[in-house]
Amino acid sequence: MWTFLDKIPYGILIVLVILMLLLPFRPMPHVLEKIIMLKNGSLTRPIDIFDLFYHLIPTVVLVLKIFRDYK
Repeated sequence: MWTFLDKIPYGILIVLVILMLLLPFRPMPHVLEKIIMLKNGSLTRPIDIFDLFYHLIPTVVLVLKIFRDYK
């Protein structure tokens, strides 16, 4: 079921994680902006919640791959 994780090389996945966490580079990365909104309690619009999850998908895939490899 999780064999697709074995096919993804770590190098590509790490580059993708870094890019998705830092995009857009200016004025502020979306992930940082959404985490600040979450802390302030203003993360209420569905598009903002989707955007946060969208930018965190590669990070979740990397964490799953690491757990799968070292389990």
